[in-house]
Amino acid sequence: MKIRLLCVGRPGRLLARAIAEYEARVRRYFDFEVAEVRVGRGRPEEVISSEGEALLEKLPERHRCFALTRTGLAVSSRDVAYELHDIATYGPSGAAWVIGGAFGLSDAVLARADRKVSLSALTLPHELARLVLAEQLYRAGTILRGEPYHKGE
Repeated sequence: MKIRLLCVGRPGRLLARAIAEYEARVRRYFDFEVAEVRVGRGRPEEVISSEGEALLEKLPERHRCFALTRTGLAVSSRDVAYELHDIATYGPSGAAWVIGGAFGLSDAVLARADRKVSLSALTLPHELARLVLAEQLYRAGTILRGEPYHKGE
């Protein structure tokens, strides 16, 4: 199954190694790719708009789109795994996960999303959200294969 992660900006030094490690682990289970777009400049509304347009350009048309937003639906690790299983079995050609920049996602990106998902009620920096998402995608792969990584319910 194809998974595309769309995100604003590149990770800084502090988290880059951890992100690279978990994204490599995700590739053991899924056809996984990352598309980064440039961080916008200007007033917040201009930044959100320009980043949103760039993200939508890289969003595959036939992928189920998951937009990460603090106000989205809280999901468990098993929920993520089952959702990916459902897509692989019955769904469209793949899944796209979208992480916005410092000001969040545009209304256009949120409107295109099939699901709005929250990693936490806390506001996370986009680099940290990318790390958490990569770990959860890796965890989903282990759950689907029945591997012992996941210890939760």
